[in-house]
Amino acid sequence: MKFISKWLVSTLAIIITAYLINRFSTNAVIVDSLFSALVASLVLGIINTLIKPVVHILALPITLITFGLFAFVINALSVLLVAWLVPGFAVAGFWVALIFSIVLSVISWSLSKIV
Repeated sequence: MKFISKWLVSTLAIIITAYLINRFSTNAVIVDSLFSALVASLVLGIINTLIKPVVHILALPITLITFGLFAFVINALSVLLVAWLVPGFAVAGFWVALIFSIVLSVISWSLSKIV
């Protein structure tokens, strides 16, 4: 039950984030349907669980040199990977993915505190 609630919170966060970003820049983030948001949140969760920790360890020297700012780049690359893997979910470019990942983190954290 905990997995399903986290998955739904993540899906809702993706939908809200896409809506907010598209309010400022038209078609910067495309989420075609609820199903594509569900798949995107599932794939993002898998990437965050399996791939992201390895990349963080490999990029530790550059992360330390940039005082942790390179972690944002890793998050943006994770979002771009999800956009590449999931049909129906698209991000306009690196900078949009960077903003998307930051806003998504804030919204996911806020929704998880509410739930």
